[in-house]
Amino acid sequence: MLKQLTAWLLIFSVLTVNYSRLFVYVGFKMNQSYIAAKLCENRDKPFLHCNGKCYLMKKIKQAEDKQNNAESQAQKNLFQDVYFVNNLFHNSTLWSTGIENPFPSVGNYGKQAGTFLSIFRPPQLS
Repeated sequence: MLKQLTAWLLIFSVLTVNYSRLFVYVGFKMNQSYIAAKLCENRDKPFLHCNGKCYLMKKIKQAEDKQNNAESQAQKNLFQDVYFVNNLFHNSTLWSTGIENPFPSVGNYGKQAGTFLSIFRPPQLS
């Protein structure tokens, strides 16, 4: 039961991420009379027949900006992850210029540590 609920919740969240404009529009249509009467910038000018469309355009713009910011943040996080994964293959120096690694591994204490790709040779039994 809990697994099914979690699965449906994840499916719903994945499908609704890109439909923020749809939710803004549906919310506008449901509350259009209130928005036109209280929140519209042109409520004092009824001859413009705005009926809250200015408010709708502002909310759609905010939703698009929020989505673009989330996408750019996700791209930044992806770049950072790739950098750190790529950094695992280096020793305690960056490239071969002799510059010390600004992110030394924990427990290294200034000793040159081998890479994790080096071969472990157990002691021989006599």
